[in-house]
Amino acid sequence: MVDLAYVIAGSEATGGAGLQVDLKTFQALDVYGVATTTCIVSFDPKNNWGHRFVPIAPDVIADQIEAATAAHDLDVVKIGMLGTPATIEVVAEGLRRQSWRHVVLDPVLICKGQEPGAALDTDTALRDSILPLATVVTPNLFEARTLAGMDSIESVDDLIEAARRIHDLGPKYVLAKGGVELAGDDAVDVLFDGTDVTVLSAPKVGEERVSGAGCTLAAAVTAELAKGADVGEAVALAKKFVTAGIEGRVSAHTPFDTVWQGAFKG
Repeated sequence: MVDLAYVIAGSEATGGAGLQVDLKTFQALDVYGVATTTCIVSFDPKNNWGHRFVPIAPDVIADQIEAATAAHDLDVVKIGMLGTPATIEVVAEGLRRQSWRHVVLDPVLICKGQEPGAALDTDTALRDSILPLATVVTPNLFEARTLAGMDSIESVDDLIEAARRIHDLGPKYVLAKGGVELAGDDAVDVLFDGTDVTVLSAPKVGEERVSGAGCTLAAAVTAELAKGADVGEAVALAKKFVTAGIEGRVSAHTPFDTVWQGAFKG
């Protein structure tokens, strides 16, 4: 039997994030990937590699969800970049049409191609409509601080407090990621299930952020859940997977490197 995983997210033209990363991660972990595109993000090489953000029309997103869920028996889904309140509304409606064994939310709160006011509306809609549906939510430091309503996250204890606050918003598990931005020699993430806190730590691989790390981590969690792992097992494997991908990073003409999903050897 082939395990299936579904992703609803944006396309990123360089291959270093978004749907491209999700599907590569699924494939690397022996899971058949199905995808719905919510927006198209392309870096602008003529403008310091800034983001160009183009949303997909909501009715087109709805058509894709209808086709994907009709063609396959999908019960594990990752939600990535949505980008607008209209997109969030149509995705939430699509999710509510059936039951899901697991919903993994990578809460991408802002794209640099968006206006600040539009980004705030998107943040609010995501918090209200998608977050309560999530089995696992995987915020990075900025996203955790924003969702938790905290002024700063300076320590692992702060990260744990953020995870507790986010859990109060409705998700069953919160995987709050310290990454390279949290001080210290290790990249520390915390998993909170409403009762227990698990701290996951690995030595940092450099001090610079690597594009696609967040997408890869959430996609790896999704793939392992699709294969029947419990959340703790899925998160532990995903941490190893993304660490290997950062170590094997791919360089390009961009001012940042990207995760290589093929670096993980199991």
